[in-house]
Amino acid sequence: MAKRGFLAEMHHQAQQAEKRRRQQDAAAARAHAAAVRAAETARRKAQNARAAAARASAAEQKAADRVAAQLYAEARVAEANSMNVELANVYGEIDGLLAATLQVDDFVDLESLKVTSVEHPPFNPGRLAVPIEPMPELVYPPQPEFVAPPPPTGLSGVFSKKKHQGAVAQAEADHRQQTGAWQAHCQKMHDDYVAEQARRGQAEAERLKDLSVTQQTYERECAQREADAEQRNAELTKLINNLAFDVPDAIEQYVGVVLSNSVYPEHFPVSHDYAFDLDSRELTLTVRVPEPAAVPAVKEYRYVKGKDEITPSMLPVKAQKERYADAVWQCAVRTLHEVFEADRAGKIRTIALTVGADRTAPATGLPETVPLAVVSADRDSFSEFDLARIVPHATLTHLGAALSKTPFDLTPADTASGVRVRGRG
Repeated sequence: MAKRGFLAEMHHQAQQAEKRRRQQDAAAARAHAAAVRAAETARRKAQNARAAAARASAAEQKAADRVAAQLYAEARVAEANSMNVELANVYGEIDGLLAATLQVDDFVDLESLKVTSVEHPPFNPGRLAVPIEPMPELVYPPQPEFVAPPPPTGLSGVFSKKKHQGAVAQAEADHRQQTGAWQAHCQKMHDDYVAEQARRGQAEAERLKDLSVTQQTYERECAQREADAEQRNAELTKLINNLAFDVPDAIEQYVGVVLSNSVYPEHFPVSHDYAFDLDSRELTLTVRVPEPAAVPAVKEYRYVKGKDEITPSMLPVKAQKERYADAVWQCAVRTLHEVFEADRAGKIRTIALTVGADRTAPATGLPETVPLAVVSADRDSFSEFDLARIVPHATLTHLGAALSKTPFDLTPADTASGVRVRGRG
């Protein structure tokens, strides 16, 4: 049997993302978020109260401890309330499996799935976009100037001439030493400048090389996104054309897209296998639902102060069995509805549907699928039903389905006498 293909998987992932977005916007999600905030606020108050109690004097200690204990208990009660709100949301989703799909049109416009324009993220090379800062112009310190000692004046000049000549000689020697030191310093500055220029030039060359590699990588990624979009569009065009000419594989692919569009709650995931026979125009479809143990069985959470525990109270077994069975019946009717409603062109005349749960067979230890509902429906009769007002079990019985007597116990549907197909009238 066919399984979800490339297009169906892409559509499924998109629908999962959209479902998460809708869930975040839903009133139930807002109520849960409010409960979580209340629990967090109560928890912070309790922490502050405990801290205040620790700082209190001996006379204040007892009163502070009472306040801290009270706020702690309130925080735990708020935490339990938050868990109960989340639990109610889960049960609401499971109990509303059929109602959820009646609110939307299950037809999938394949043309709308085509990519009309590919969005690319902006090219962001980070630090590679910043050129290495160029070297400023080298400025040498001024060359030392020779300053001759002033000649002696007056009558003493006649007797100090030799002394002055010695001072001049010393000044000249000092100037030569200063000039040599200056020249050495300038040479070192020049050498350092040239070395730094070379280092920066090498760094800039490496930056440009890395930038080029990064640019090429970005361009390859953009080209791949464009190629993926072209492939997607080409496959959709092929699917649309083949669907128009009743190619069985195309009909199966479309069914896959439709079923991938059917997003179930996280606590009640389903999977599908299907095959289409063109001669009979019948779709054979298997829906696998989770085992009963995968469905929550808690009635509510309650904080027990004496034990400082949040403890669950379980639903009565009867309520668990009724919820699971109703979910299976809803899943069956929902699947029939989604396929028939999505098939506007009437390619599929009948659906042979099996809803089952996978388990390990207790007798053999091998994996097996237990059929819980087996039904065949034709589109003309089924399309006349007002699904907003039906009882799923009654609808399946009306269609002549073979139904498990106790789905919760994974009792197989009895198909020994076959499945009756009820048509018009």
